[in-house]
Amino acid sequence: MLKESKKTNVYIVEDDKNIREALRYNLIAQGFNVEFTGDGISAIETLLNKTFDIILLDLMLPGIDGLEICKRLRSEHVDTPIIILTAKDNEIDKIVGLELGADDYVSKPFSMPELLARINANLRRNLIKLEKTKSITRKQFTHLDTFIDLDKRIVKINDKNIFFRPKEFDLLYKLMSNPGKVFTREKLIEEIWGFQYFGDTRTVDVHVRWIREKIELDSERPQKILTVRGFGYKSKLE
Repeated sequence: MLKESKKTNVYIVEDDKNIREALRYNLIAQGFNVEFTGDGISAIETLLNKTFDIILLDLMLPGIDGLEICKRLRSEHVDTPIIILTAKDNEIDKIVGLELGADDYVSKPFSMPELLARINANLRRNLIKLEKTKSITRKQFTHLDTFIDLDKRIVKINDKNIFFRPKEFDLLYKLMSNPGKVFTREKLIEEIWGFQYFGDTRTVDVHVRWIREKIELDSERPQKILTVRGFGYKSKLE
């Protein structure tokens, strides 16, 4: 008897009933297990106590908005991929959502083929990240006075914990674990965000800026994460 493959568990947080039902119907038709809620408070309660494979998160919610949910989940080390659902012309919410730890976004109104493509891309990317994490042997190290623990996803400077969002941590780890090696922006997108990332390479520059603000004495004159002009970035050798 063939073993039944595990279904992907999707959690929808959307207060618009019509959108929520359309998402539920189409995702179930594609073979996903689907749970949902229409308010932020119940979303937090569920997501902190139950594991899902991916989260579809509307930003405009009653109780607690989507940005606060994203921030709370990442602060509690919930690393489940999050796709935020935003208004088409709301560029600020997209930027803030990604800054708070969301992995991707789709703009309303969106097509189901586009959403499914993004869901599958994020699922593949997360699987690759988990497989790479299992195979990496350099779990803990200190470079340029920056201590990194891969398993616990901790960064310390002078024994002080520094909070890093998931993509910030992944990018810092990639650069610091390969001191002196130059990475193009395209290579970093491929390594950290995955082959199917739909954004542009400027997101690397934004994340590097955030990292520098956390680990550099002077983020305007970085000594740890260096820019290689016209190419990309590298971590300075000792």
